[in-house]
Amino acid sequence: MSASNLSKWLYFGLEVKRWLFVLLIGVVIMALGFAYILREVYASYAFPEWVGTLTLQFMPRWSRGLLFITVACGLTVYGAWRLNTSVVSALLPAERRDDLVEQIYSNRTQGRGPKIVAIGGGTGLSMLLRGLKKYTSNLTAVVTVADDGGSSGLLRRDMHVIPPGDIRNCIAALADAEPLVTKLFQYRFDEHAGEGIAGHSFGNLFIVAMSEVTGSMEIAIRETSRVLAVRGSILPSTLADIVLSAHLEDGRTVQGESVIPYAGSPVKDVFIEPASAPVNPEVVRAFREADLIVLGPGSLYTSVMPNLLVRGLSDALLASNAHKVYISNVATQHGETDGYNAADHYAAIRRHLGGVDVMNVVLANSNLPGEAFPEEWQSTPVLAPGDADYGSARLVLADLVSSELRYRHDSEQLAAAVMRQYFERDLRVFADAAAITPSEIATP
Repeated sequence: MSASNLSKWLYFGLEVKRWLFVLLIGVVIMALGFAYILREVYASYAFPEWVGTLTLQFMPRWSRGLLFITVACGLTVYGAWRLNTSVVSALLPAERRDDLVEQIYSNRTQGRGPKIVAIGGGTGLSMLLRGLKKYTSNLTAVVTVADDGGSSGLLRRDMHVIPPGDIRNCIAALADAEPLVTKLFQYRFDEHAGEGIAGHSFGNLFIVAMSEVTGSMEIAIRETSRVLAVRGSILPSTLADIVLSAHLEDGRTVQGESVIPYAGSPVKDVFIEPASAPVNPEVVRAFREADLIVLGPGSLYTSVMPNLLVRGLSDALLASNAHKVYISNVATQHGETDGYNAADHYAAIRRHLGGVDVMNVVLANSNLPGEAFPEEWQSTPVLAPGDADYGSARLVLADLVSSELRYRHDSEQLAAAVMRQYFERDLRVFADAAAITPSEIATP
């Protein structure tokens, strides 16, 4: 533990300084007690001459006092440093010892952060959560359960459970466990693993096994989150077994979340079966208590929309007093949103909600690439024209894109932009109410 890390114990919000002060008061009172006793002994007994030399009585009293204070401070700091090093080395592995103060500071400050609910699925939701967990631990992820492809789809059909894939990604994004444990949770068995296990993610198998042990997927998610020290909670949007279907522009209807992007025709609208699938009551409670609700990013029709179609969820979303932000994708998705701009994304959401405006802000990317995406990506950047129809929502542009993957968001930049919208929400309302147009300013 370095001296610089030792000084971090004095950071605001750690709830450490108050106890250090109490400790200091105790030491001072104890020192005064010893001083009274020594003073009485000194006045009552005659000591040999060498005792006076040993106690520096040839020096003025004020200089002796300063000397003793200096020595005491040095011993106190050294003792605290060594005690801190000893305790930390016993509790944490060597590679994480320097992070202890940051962990304590984060846990103390983030526990007082805003209550945020993020709605979505796929890699978009987990990427957002990875950035937001640096600002608050009061996070709730509302996850779609319409996935029917890959490992999740197989487990859903064979074990009759809600698909665990998106839940696993959110748990991994919010986990504070050892990096090796998180990496293990995301490990996927390849084709050499043998029939029956090839293609499955270890985390998916873990969650399903936990549901078998506990008897409930809800409890399994909570217990898995506890094992991996997850900051926040992960909630399925519904506990019902739902199937996502789509009406296509060519008149066909296709069934299955994994089929829709490859149907060969633009999506007209999507719906879930059964349509009566009820919202998870925990989701309604989270909306009611939320300070900020974030919708997206993620595949518009197969990750974001299935949540909004669950009966009762959109009503709870509308009833919430939280500030609401929709995050537009930074690139179109082939088979789902070809040719869409940010306004088209949000218009599709409003259309599926019966034309109701539900969001306060549409957050879109402003950092557009200088050249077109490679043709094999079958994707284009999502533009955000300022003169398009965003309903009553306010368009906000920010640099959200990853410098390495131009078709994906950057988790840190996105989280910072979202939190900026939250912290400035009241200031903007006041500014809008008190706005003065240039024509109203009197010229001299």
